[in-house]
Amino acid sequence: MGLFDAINISASGLTAERLRMDVVSNNIANANTTRTETGGPYRRRMVVFQAREAAKPTFAGVLKRKLQAGEGVRVLRIVEDDLPFKQVYDPSHPEANEQGMVNLPNVNIVAEMVDLIAATRAYEANVTALNASKSMASRALEIGRI
Repeated sequence: MGLFDAINISASGLTAERLRMDVVSNNIANANTTRTETGGPYRRRMVVFQAREAAKPTFAGVLKRKLQAGEGVRVLRIVEDDLPFKQVYDPSHPEANEQGMVNLPNVNIVAEMVDLIAATRAYEANVTALNASKSMASRALEIGRI
């Protein structure tokens, strides 16, 4: 593992978790949005992560992956949650159907807050690992000064 590999792995985690926090924040912001550009209520979105691998699989790359932790993480895609919409009786709402029912987004604020806390903790863990890597690199450079 090279000097910057640990920093690159932590940086990939920081980028991925930041996007996760943005998606969760967007879900919370749209928790009451009953009309989107597509016409229906807002659908909750989730981030799917995947282990990042070397671009071209070589013997050395495969051996490195087997012996070490990996190359980091990347966002594979952002998917929409297929859970059904919540239905609420509110005949005065502009989006109400003939029976007075309104489809509300399938966003659960409590679950979103838990996801936000988990993403924040993962982000903090990556910052800590990044700082530890920087500190080790700095100390390694100080060895040559003595």
